[in-house]
Amino acid sequence: MSAEGLERQTRNYLSNNVPQIQEHGGHFEIEDVDEDNGEVTVAIGGACSGCGIAPMTMRAIRHRLPEELDDVSKVTVRQAGGPRAAVMPNKTEEMEEMDEYEDYSPPF
Repeated sequence: MSAEGLERQTRNYLSNNVPQIQEHGGHFEIEDVDEDNGEVTVAIGGACSGCGIAPMTMRAIRHRLPEELDDVSKVTVRQAGGPRAAVMPNKTEEMEEMDEYEDYSPPF
């Protein structure tokens, strides 16, 4: 599959299955697609950065995209940079490592 096709599939999956990102003032962008290896990099930002479930959203995207899209084998999710930078990236990273979030699965 072409990089454009893989990017389109990824974007469609996120738009259709994780609408909470945009509904709650966050955003995502597909930063990189390696069609040869099936690797995709997604950045989330805006309101996602200060959201209490951002770490679970990030984890869910990392795990569910490869399960749902045959051509995706690995997903990297990071905080967006530039004008859409995460407001509290240090807190998001700290929250992602907390034991309380280990078994939580968001409802999407």
